[in-house]
Amino acid sequence: MKNIAMAGAGLSCAVIARKLAEKGHKITIFESRNHIGGNCHTERDDKTGVMIHVYGPHIFHTDNKEVWDFVNQYMEFKPYVNRVKSTTKGQVFSLPVNLHTINQFFNKTLSPNEARAFIEQQADMSITDPQSFEEQAMRFVGKDLYEAFFKGYTQKQWGIDPKNLPASILKRLPVRFNYDDNYFAHPYQGMPKDGYTKMIENILDHQNIEIRLNTPFVREQAVEFDHVFYSGTIDGYFNYEYGRLPYRTLDFKKKYAKGDFQGCAVMNYGDVSVPYTRISEHKYFSTWESFEDTVYFEEYSRSCEQEDTPYYPINLVGGNELIEKYRYKAAQEKNVTFVGRLGTYRYLDMDVTIAEALKVVGEF
Repeated sequence: MKNIAMAGAGLSCAVIARKLAEKGHKITIFESRNHIGGNCHTERDDKTGVMIHVYGPHIFHTDNKEVWDFVNQYMEFKPYVNRVKSTTKGQVFSLPVNLHTINQFFNKTLSPNEARAFIEQQADMSITDPQSFEEQAMRFVGKDLYEAFFKGYTQKQWGIDPKNLPASILKRLPVRFNYDDNYFAHPYQGMPKDGYTKMIENILDHQNIEIRLNTPFVREQAVEFDHVFYSGTIDGYFNYEYGRLPYRTLDFKKKYAKGDFQGCAVMNYGDVSVPYTRISEHKYFSTWESFEDTVYFEEYSRSCEQEDTPYYPINLVGGNELIEKYRYKAAQEKNVTFVGRLGTYRYLDMDVTIAEALKVVGEF
């Protein structure tokens, strides 16, 4: 039996803690916030009763059956299909770009094969090996669709010219030549019936797990444990010795309305003239529940300052020498494993986070 510390009570550490607790290890979880769940945290809104995704929308989707089976052990998942809309140039369109989007945008009635040929004409075929976000978009959808749906939104989201962002960011956004408006193509999609926080609470419900809220983990405590799994910021662990890594953070403006506000869960705003990136109306994440009134959030992205909650690591086309320094330093640490989005400084979806946590347990 080992005495193990977890820095953070989000998905990564919760999964690792549960698996190791079942093996007989003693787990102590340190969480600086007053709740578990990390950025997946959900809670009921006081006024409407709607289940709110406090740190922005989290939609569960995966093609990994092991991950799907794991989360379903701890919470019933209700069917949920993410159908995103986008307001741009005074109209509302469906995302991802599909046959309906193409026909509506160009005022045409193209068949799938005609649309494929049409988009190939729009695309910049001179770009053979796209390196940047902008090159990737220009190569696959052309200038008009890129500027309407991706350019302004991306500038607002990342605060960086899309020329300087890696192409990999856009590889997550498909173009479809049929009328399928399901944002994700994964076979397993859904929402936890009673919210993510309750699901993580169920994962952590084990006699070998102790949770300490409002209690940050500090590096000096590592010597008190046989091993540490650290899901905080990798630069924070080393007290920002080489400087701070760049992150984006989000601000949310909470608003209420009678009945229904926008008719869908997520509405993107592609025009730079609109300061927020999107509006999410959270009752649409719980379609099996009904509410008289509604609560929605305008979402604003900006550079992460010292006291802010970091959301997204910023990866640039030219790379980031700073993260390589921290990764080298992390590799020298004895009995410490860095996990999760902040610990590994990578953008990770929830299913990948869980898959990696399960892998880490196996290696441990």
